[in-house]
Amino acid sequence: MKSATVILHTDNPDVALEVLSHDHGYLEFHGCDSYDALPNLIFETQAEVVYSVRFAGSSGFPREALINAPSVKWVSIGGSGTDHMTPWDPAQLTVTNAAGVAADMMSQYALGAMLHFSLGFPQFHAAQQRREWVSGKVEPIDGKTVLILGLGKTGEAVAARAKALDMTTIGVRARPKATPNVDEVYGMQALPDLWARADFIVVCLPLLDTTRGLVGAAAFAAMKETTVIIDVSRGGVIDTQHLLAALDAGRLGGAALDVFPTEPLPVEHPIWGYDNVIVTPHCSSVYDGWDLKSVKMFSENLKRYRDGKTLSNIVNPERGY
Repeated sequence: MKSATVILHTDNPDVALEVLSHDHGYLEFHGCDSYDALPNLIFETQAEVVYSVRFAGSSGFPREALINAPSVKWVSIGGSGTDHMTPWDPAQLTVTNAAGVAADMMSQYALGAMLHFSLGFPQFHAAQQRREWVSGKVEPIDGKTVLILGLGKTGEAVAARAKALDMTTIGVRARPKATPNVDEVYGMQALPDLWARADFIVVCLPLLDTTRGLVGAAAFAAMKETTVIIDVSRGGVIDTQHLLAALDAGRLGGAALDVFPTEPLPVEHPIWGYDNVIVTPHCSSVYDGWDLKSVKMFSENLKRYRDGKTLSNIVNPERGY
């Protein structure tokens, strides 16, 4: 069985160390809870494997240290997104992710956002702030249509919960194929004909050159004025300026945004001020125990690595998954 030096690059490496020391007691592990300290630690230990979580946002993430270190052969990303690592040469470096570790939780976030707007909570909350008893009604979600951008594990989980509430589900994926709980599946080129059909749009795509700004001016112009967009993917798939323009023009029912091009979201950013926008701090995938689940996935993959087997969840840098 192969040996290796492993760095655990997280904001709480002790959680990972406890699991991995039990499963791989003969390996050498080093914890690192800082972006700045990682390059020197890689150099000093000549680590071959790095388990890494983007725990302080994209700014300052030590990508170059991971990409360029001659000793590092495998980087295991503790979440699903790998855009903060691109580009890399898959002939020189293997990158895996923990796809699915938070799919159920993220789908619950998306469902919660859909219900929030369908039930009219923004209007009721505004009336509550005014201490005003208004004449109101709630609107059922069953029968409404959700367009899911990306049918990976998160997109599939969103579809399953949407179908449980009798919604119509439409999905797009790079390679269209029949997908559980999705009524209609299309390729990305079909999107111009799909925007207008959606009551809700849930973004579950990786951030790539081909997806950056995908939800832009043409998309917002084609949507219903009541459409609600929900983003649990990566900041940059939605064009923020065109989103703001649609909101200002009253051409969008609302938005629930968990991701932004710049994180943390600057305090002066105008998106904070919209009553029909939910802003959350990139937390739709964060729940008690997610880090332990991710580490256990890494531990299983580390056993495969030591046994010389093909790793699970190898990411193609061109596809982003």
